[in-house]
Amino acid sequence: MSSTFGQTFRIHTFGESHGGGVGVIIDGCPPRIPVSLDDIQKELDRRRPGQSDIVTPRNEADEAEILSGLQDDQTLGTPIAIMVRNKDQRPGSYDEMATKYRPSHADYTYDAKFGVRALSGGGRASARETIGRVAAAAVAQKVLDTLSPGVEVLAWVKSIQHLEAEVDAATIDSTTIESNPVRTGDPIMAEKMVEHIKATRADGNSVGGIIECVVRGCPVGLGEPIFDKLEADLAKAMLSIPATKGFEIGSGFAGTQLTGREHNDAYRMEDDKVRTTTNNSGGVQGGISNGEHIILRIAFKPTATIMTSQETVSSDGNNTELAGKGRHDACVLPRAVPIVEAMAKLVLTDHLLRQRAIAH
Repeated sequence: MSSTFGQTFRIHTFGESHGGGVGVIIDGCPPRIPVSLDDIQKELDRRRPGQSDIVTPRNEADEAEILSGLQDDQTLGTPIAIMVRNKDQRPGSYDEMATKYRPSHADYTYDAKFGVRALSGGGRASARETIGRVAAAAVAQKVLDTLSPGVEVLAWVKSIQHLEAEVDAATIDSTTIESNPVRTGDPIMAEKMVEHIKATRADGNSVGGIIECVVRGCPVGLGEPIFDKLEADLAKAMLSIPATKGFEIGSGFAGTQLTGREHNDAYRMEDDKVRTTTNNSGGVQGGISNGEHIILRIAFKPTATIMTSQETVSSDGNNTELAGKGRHDACVLPRAVPIVEAMAKLVLTDHLLRQRAIAH
């Protein structure tokens, strides 16, 4: 099972949803990067459950423990191990699911592939695995701050089902995004989204939507030609997040409705720098960053666990029914925002270090 991501800045996540804990080992982080436990905890607090009344009430503090790789709030250049212990496991909530496959979950496919699976909470397929990614990305952000100051990654909820926010990717700030429980950049639409999520949950159902992400201040030259193009690695990173079903960069699928004359990003000189007059490319051309804003959109499906009965099959091959139990998000997007940011930071850091190796 592949649990490793990245080439130069590599992470390896471990742990199951209802096991003893989850975490990450980071390899390839340069030495003498200032990193504190507070830096890591701040990002984990944004991802953790129980933040508001529209997310799962699972009671986890998600307190990080740094086991290796740091000394006096500075990286040593050796592997960094970070762990978060699970405190609020309730495996009993999954007794029925031990013999019945949950629709649209990984239960059946894991059984078919490995012949065994973690029965509680989906194990490695649970979004709880992303704790390790978010912790690693906190370290990645500090690498970016040190080696390429000014790189900023922000994500927000663009839409919840049919409700779409109006957000300017060039000016949106983290304060606005974090000012509402949905984590959208549109305060007016935020209220409607909250009510829609609550009504959906009360009906025992779930909804999905789109998260948009911008990278501002990205240096020119990140990304490798052909198979390791920057947008290809970003796509892999985003589609590795649980519940994702689509990825766009720049004009995305809407660009298919334009002609080349309309879609091409013309160049101009501005303050002795090459700039583009438009940004349909989304900040990446030929797989390499061009210095413009990198703009991504990621589609998340409705949460697979719903509290109404559905048709399914049992592990012994009989038709049956199953209703969801336990504590689940009716909409995963608010808590997925920091995960999207994390995966973008991991890709950027990896490619920054790869580019520095070429340049030096």
